[in-house]
Amino acid sequence: MTIAAAVAAGTLPGRVWLYSNYHCNLTCTYCLTESAPGVRRRELGPERMVTLAQEAKELGFTGLGVTGGEPFLLPELPNVLAELAQLLPVVVLSNATLFTPARLARLDPLAGAPVHIQISLDRPDPVDNDEMRGPGNFGKVIASIPRLIELGIGVRVATTVEEIDDDELGRLCELHRQLGVPDEDHIVRPVVRRGRAVDFDMGVEARQPDLPAELTITADGAFWSPFGPTVHGGQLDTDLLITRTTSPLRTPADALLRLVNGRPPGDDARLNIR
Repeated sequence: MTIAAAVAAGTLPGRVWLYSNYHCNLTCTYCLTESAPGVRRRELGPERMVTLAQEAKELGFTGLGVTGGEPFLLPELPNVLAELAQLLPVVVLSNATLFTPARLARLDPLAGAPVHIQISLDRPDPVDNDEMRGPGNFGKVIASIPRLIELGIGVRVATTVEEIDDDELGRLCELHRQLGVPDEDHIVRPVVRRGRAVDFDMGVEARQPDLPAELTITADGAFWSPFGPTVHGGQLDTDLLITRTTSPLRTPADALLRLVNGRPPGDDARLNIR
């Protein structure tokens, strides 16, 4: 079975994830990659990202995800995203705390493009939200979302929590609707017990069967899932490493397909991790 046929049949998810970098302006309590301002950057680089996108399209993948770290720390990112979006639809993850007027102006190439910025917003109240993500996070996020929408850029909201009751979730949903994000663009997912979450005794244990097999490319290799190339104690976790080789992209893509085809039949457990 070819990659294109596997994607068309639903055997493989259609999205390829790219870890653009690992450094971040925040130090979130549950961060999978222990991202922070001073960590190793592990950047893929603009040319490599575009080449990977070209190969992904040729193989039959149908979308791209860009994550980090905080991808928008990279000054060239808006132009890179515009190039990627000419090949395949893109979702880019962001904490949305860096969108000053000057940075927003540099997002002009993304207006109307098939690009969605997925923004982290965990709680409807500033104090509760910022407890995990850092002071001032909530205010910057709720200011950025309508500005991005006004620019013609698609926005999704991702909520990552250990638990949330119906009342709090209802208030959070009302907030994102007021900001211009519809329900279909809001996802709620659990904290995964990897990275910094281990040190804070947080999250659910996630095994390979619990994670969709989304090909994920980093500067260190190819992984089973974007929840795979995590960092703990400064060391890269390799339990979900597929191959160190990432070029050509066909090599890790074929390796992932072999692993998926080798799984026993039946429905795997899922933890709504996406």
